[in-house]
Amino acid sequence: MLDALFQASILISVAAATIRIATPLLLAAIGELVAERTGVYNMGLEGMMLMGALTGYLAAYESG
Repeated sequence: MLDALFQASILISVAAATIRIATPLLLAAIGELVAERTGVYNMGLEGMMLMGALTGYLAAYESG
């Protein structure tokens, strides 16, 4: 009984961590989907994500 509860808690925590980590990729995919539906071809999605991450890191580093 306790072993099954432990297994379920690990499964739930792994699923929650997967959703939390995948959120930026999901948001980028939704943004690209909207752009494709309007007829705009956006090739720089990965670059925009990388520059946003770099800018966020530098802002956090400089602000202490």
